[in-house]
Amino acid sequence: MDKTERMISESPDRWIVIKIDNNGEAIYKVFATWYGGYLGADSWRMNSGITKVEEDDKSFYFYGYSGSCYQCPKGKNCYGTSNYSQGVLDSIMGRVPDGYEVGVLEYDTDWLNLIK
Repeated sequence: MDKTERMISESPDRWIVIKIDNNGEAIYKVFATWYGGYLGADSWRMNSGITKVEEDDKSFYFYGYSGSCYQCPKGKNCYGTSNYSQGVLDSIMGRVPDGYEVGVLEYDTDWLNLIK
């Protein structure tokens, strides 16, 4: 698909994919980070859950249940979090209810075959 045909809703500076498993039923979510720069603050956002993945030479495109499309840059240096968003993620993961398992997927995951 040509980039001009995609409705990009988010383009983070850094990103990871989180797997949330509840007794064998898994959902995958993009946890995205933006750097605030000199006068701003870092920010984060988690998508509604990945429904489809595409790629081109420079990016992966993660589509969500809400209709969002996260354009995530390729490269191991873009896969990760900032200090701020890692603190937020640690807090979220520390409050996972019983029966759920949450983990961060490795960068070399086969993203195109994540959702079947």
